[in-house]
Amino acid sequence: MTQIREIITSRDKGERLTERGTLPLLSVKEGDLQVQTTKRYQQILGFGGAFTEAAAYTLSQISPEKREEVIRSYFHEREGLGYTIGRVAIHSCDFALGNYTYVEDGDEELSTFSIEREHKWVLPLIKDAMAEKGGEIKLLASPWSPPAWMKTNGEMNNGGKLLPQYKDTWAKYYAKFVHAFREAGVDIWGLSVQNEPAAVQVWDSCIYTSEEERDFIKENLGPTLVREGLEDLKLLIWDHNRDIMVERASTILEDPEAAKYVWGTGFHWYVSEAFENVGEVHERFPDKHLLFTEGCQEGGVKLGEWFTGERYGRNMIGDLNNWTEGYIDWNMVLNEEGGPNHVGNLCDAPIIADTKTGEVHYNSSFYYIGHFSKYIRPGAVRVGLEINNPSLQSTAFLNEDGSLVMVVMNETDDKANFTVQRDEEGFNAELSPHSIATYIWE
Repeated sequence: MTQIREIITSRDKGERLTERGTLPLLSVKEGDLQVQTTKRYQQILGFGGAFTEAAAYTLSQISPEKREEVIRSYFHEREGLGYTIGRVAIHSCDFALGNYTYVEDGDEELSTFSIEREHKWVLPLIKDAMAEKGGEIKLLASPWSPPAWMKTNGEMNNGGKLLPQYKDTWAKYYAKFVHAFREAGVDIWGLSVQNEPAAVQVWDSCIYTSEEERDFIKENLGPTLVREGLEDLKLLIWDHNRDIMVERASTILEDPEAAKYVWGTGFHWYVSEAFENVGEVHERFPDKHLLFTEGCQEGGVKLGEWFTGERYGRNMIGDLNNWTEGYIDWNMVLNEEGGPNHVGNLCDAPIIADTKTGEVHYNSSFYYIGHFSKYIRPGAVRVGLEINNPSLQSTAFLNEDGSLVMVVMNETDDKANFTVQRDEEGFNAELSPHSIATYIWE
């Protein structure tokens, strides 16, 4: 007999990924939410977060027991959020302890290349996460800036561009990074060309126009990866905000010589919630993939705030309903200040580890992410869903084991009563103000 499991997180009732039990199945003629399992869309790659140096270092500053608790909270399939994918920076980003690279200044042959620094914090964290998960984690590697000597402005921060004479050298640098991580026992699944290529940041950054990114792919990076035997890597373009992703993706993917190297488009959530732009990239290039590669709450720690969780829920539903195949949060853990960050760009994270008291705090965002990642498993396929209640936001997926998972969110100040329909049957449910639920048909 089919049963409906109900898992709830609510602002006012203290529920946090709380299993409420099962709901009775009823005969339903016309539901507020109508699931159409015959309509099939994208397949899910997974959910995860970024293994930044800041996160790894912060976890080294608390007790081994608390560190293990955090890793388990994210990567254990049943007791945690079930993370299966992640992101790692190619040398420093703003959430590192400082600017650093893997080569000595001016080493055009890259003969001094070494990832020794990553053996201190980042690689041990990834390996412990893999052990907790019980297998490989699909890792996306992204560069924030080439070494200073390869750039027009002579520094890693404050934008600047890649000097033309170093395009091939920089492309080889990516390949060396992938080989080095694989030799260290950590696979790299994909690469993005450049983190946030349209933003001059006060931290590690590098600017490409869409034409420059296109040409770098087809003339340098793509051929280099093939020569290095790395054509298995999934190459992602853009890796920046939704607002101009359609024009940026179009410039590159309309060029067959560049597009042949590209797996898909990565994007972030800052600036806008133009989910329709994500869908438009799919409509224009249906054979390419879409992956959410970064998002966080800016402006330091927001301990105990509820709007941060709702921001995650709203963005995840909006993107998943527009063909996104996976979701990678930014820093998995930060310290009590929202760092460390070498230029003071403090942010929030789903888990805050207070390095002064040793306490670990779980923000609302942790639980909201869990409503998706714990239950929508890799290989799940999004199915059709018609929503006839303006108070609700929702998405639905069919897992490989046959279970149907629906995430329903009520971001309003009022209680929402609704009926869910699948074929001729369904159930009645109620969501309190500012709550999120996962319903599983088993």
